[in-house]
Amino acid sequence: MSFQLETKRLILRDFKQEDQTAYQAFTSDKKYQKFYSEEDCLPDKALSLVKQFVSESKLTSRQNYNLAIIDKDTLMIIGVCGLRIQADLQASIGCGLNRHYHAAGLAQEAIECLIDFAFNRLKLHRLYAETISKNKAAIKLCQSVGMREEALFIENRYFKQTWWNTSVLAILKSEWILTQSY
Repeated sequence: MSFQLETKRLILRDFKQEDQTAYQAFTSDKKYQKFYSEEDCLPDKALSLVKQFVSESKLTSRQNYNLAIIDKDTLMIIGVCGLRIQADLQASIGCGLNRHYHAAGLAQEAIECLIDFAFNRLKLHRLYAETISKNKAAIKLCQSVGMREEALFIENRYFKQTWWNTSVLAILKSEWILTQSY
């Protein structure tokens, strides 16, 4: 049985190989690609990533949860969210959403569900997200769930013939618990 989490409006579940077309459709959108390299959004790369997501989901000591975000009303894949466990009870998280679903609070709903899973079921200590500093939507999403900026790296990422700054935002389990008590 595949792994699954649910929210009011979403299902977050393991990818299936047949999800490759839907995954490739939203990652190939030019607006989605603004903060990703075009190579990461090519059809062959989408196919290999979905294969990787599927194989990682079958590991017995799982370290990566790359999950399809499903709209409960339409049962369509509208995005991807991920949790990548690292040493010392820490993990990186991220979320990408089909642009037609932006501004509806769905990314926040997905990330909150993933954070809750990470802290309450996996018993992790710290989660962080790293993004291009000009990706204001990603930074706003992180801040909306209680993450704070921990670092700003100046011109440390080179792609699209440009040096980019990156921001690291994070939240501790103790901070998450405080946000949930309201």
